[in-house]
Amino acid sequence: MGRGKRKGEDDDSETPEDMEDEIPVVICAAAGRMGAAMAAINSIYSNTDANILFYVVGLRNTLSRIRKWIEHSKLREINFKIVEFNPMVLKGKIRPDSARPELLQPLNFVRFYLPLLIHQHEKVIYLDDDVIVQGDIQELYDTTLALGHAAAFSDDCDLPSSQDIHRLVGLQNTYMGYLDYRKKTIKDLGISPSTCSFNPGVIVANMTEWKHQRITKQLEKWMQKNVEENLYSSSLGGGVATSPMLIVFHGKYSTINPLWHIRHLGWNPDTRYSEHFLQEAKLLHWNGRHKPWDFPSVHNDLWESWFVPDPAGIFKLHHPNS
Repeated sequence: MGRGKRKGEDDDSETPEDMEDEIPVVICAAAGRMGAAMAAINSIYSNTDANILFYVVGLRNTLSRIRKWIEHSKLREINFKIVEFNPMVLKGKIRPDSARPELLQPLNFVRFYLPLLIHQHEKVIYLDDDVIVQGDIQELYDTTLALGHAAAFSDDCDLPSSQDIHRLVGLQNTYMGYLDYRKKTIKDLGISPSTCSFNPGVIVANMTEWKHQRITKQLEKWMQKNVEENLYSSSLGGGVATSPMLIVFHGKYSTINPLWHIRHLGWNPDTRYSEHFLQEAKLLHWNGRHKPWDFPSVHNDLWESWFVPDPAGIFKLHHPNS
């Protein structure tokens, strides 16, 4: 189906038939890690016959570089739209945080604003840039969302047993790791601190429900409350983009097949997973500090096989076997 049908169009001149069989995938391309987004896109495109429309989101000063990378590389055949994200929407909603300043980058909050970026699609996939897709993305897109659910995520307590991930020191998988339960506002939510958290690095979202429930407005409300009351911070487990989602979606989300979000590959450079297990995985996520394009990190070979060299020569790999 439809591979290469439309290349990099910026207009909305699609027929309803086009949209019906199109799978929209939103991925951010941040200035310092643009190679991550390109590798993710390459892995998705190479492993499916579905008609993918990539929404590649960037800040204004990177848009031309995103276009050049796609149009002057093997990715030139993909269908894509480049979308500018205006960080002004975040003004007054982010508390400065010195613990992990990288988590405050504006593009971390793109997932809060999906309906503002995507207009004509009912169902959307959002992916973090530090993922590689090994399965057919059609399967992820076909995730069933229960009636009244605006999104599906991966539960942090629902990891395949062979991953044996809970040995990783400091890993958070409950709300206690993300929210400050000493604060009255958090206590008043009535959410048990031992409630299982979820990871919003892979999202299947229903845009109709999202708009109907005013999810974006709800997320913004909690961002503003955090600025006023310091309810969560990146010194807690998951940083500043996960916590508002945990509150807003508590008890109101569907789940993604665990094999479609095998994560924590970037958590600890000393922890390796069995090759068999990683081959079975449909999606790999290097969440954590240790990214596969940097050093030290693990299972770089799986990531590098999808790397698309930067035509501008700016993005380079930083580890011994590059």
